[in-house]
Amino acid sequence: MTMTEPRIRTVQCLSPGGLHRMAYKEWGDVDNPKALVCVHGVTRVSDDFDAMARALSPSYRVICPDVVGRGRSDRLRNPQHYQIPQYVSDMVTLLARVTAQPAVTQVDWFGTSMGGLVGIGLASLPGSPIGKLILNDVGPTLNSDALLRIGDYIGQAVQFQTFDDAARYIREISITFGPHSDDEWRKLALDVLRQGPDGLWVRHYDLGLAAAFKSATPESLKVAEALLWMAYDAITCPTLLVRGAESDLLSRQTAQAMTQRGPKARLIELPGVGHAPTFMDPDQIRIVQDFLLA
Repeated sequence: MTMTEPRIRTVQCLSPGGLHRMAYKEWGDVDNPKALVCVHGVTRVSDDFDAMARALSPSYRVICPDVVGRGRSDRLRNPQHYQIPQYVSDMVTLLARVTAQPAVTQVDWFGTSMGGLVGIGLASLPGSPIGKLILNDVGPTLNSDALLRIGDYIGQAVQFQTFDDAARYIREISITFGPHSDDEWRKLALDVLRQGPDGLWVRHYDLGLAAAFKSATPESLKVAEALLWMAYDAITCPTLLVRGAESDLLSRQTAQAMTQRGPKARLIELPGVGHAPTFMDPDQIRIVQDFLLA
C-alpha cells in the first residue's frame, strides 16, 4: 500500500522507570522491504526529516521516531534515564516492529548528532540489522566546549508571548545549521515549538534532558568516548560520515580518524555549515540518495 503522506504511530518501550510510548512518523509503502530509520538530534524531532523522507519514500519505507522526551513521545519519569543506552533500547523495540514483516531483511540508518550516536551503538551490535549507516556531524570524540554550549540552552525554561519571538530564539540557537530561507527557518521553529494552555510558546521537549549533561564529569566523558570508539571499531557496514565544515562538535581530526578505522567511513564535508546539516536542501538530500541507492 503506497502512501504519499506520513502516518503517526507509536510503539511501547521499556525503561527502568516503567513503560513509555515512542511516537514515530512513517512514510512510503508499508510493504516496502527496504526500510530507512532517521533519528534526530538532542532537542529536535522527527519532523526534521520531512523533506528528506518525502524524497526517499518512493524508494524506502522511511521511519522517523521522536526519541523519548521529545515531540509526540512520552516523557520519562526519571530524567537521569535520558541516555544513549536507553535510546538504543527503544530503537531495538522499534526495529523489532519494522522488521516483523518477513520481507524486511535490512534497515538503513540516518542519524543526526545524538541520532548518529544511537546508530553507532546499534550498528556495532552482533546481528545488527543495519545495512548502511549515515552519521550526520557526529563521532566518538566530541568537542567538550560544543557539548557545554548545547547543554547550556537545553535546560533553560524559556517561554515566549508570540510565535515570532519563539522562532527568532530557535533561529539564534540553531544558526550553526547554516544558511536557510525564511520559510525553512519557520519550519525548523514550528517543528520544535508548541503553544501551552496559557498561550505561551515553549520548546516541545522535556527540560529534564539537561540532567544527563549536568551530571557529566570529565572522567565520565572520557569513559563514554572510549566506549564509543570501541563501538565504532566494531561496525562493519558501509558508512557515510557527513561533516559540516564549520562544525564545532565534530573536529576534522576526528572525522579523518573515522575514515581510517572501524568501517572506514566515506567522508563528505559541507562548506558554510556548522553543527549540524539539516538535509532540507535538495543537494544535501541527493548525497543521501546517492549513498543509499548506489
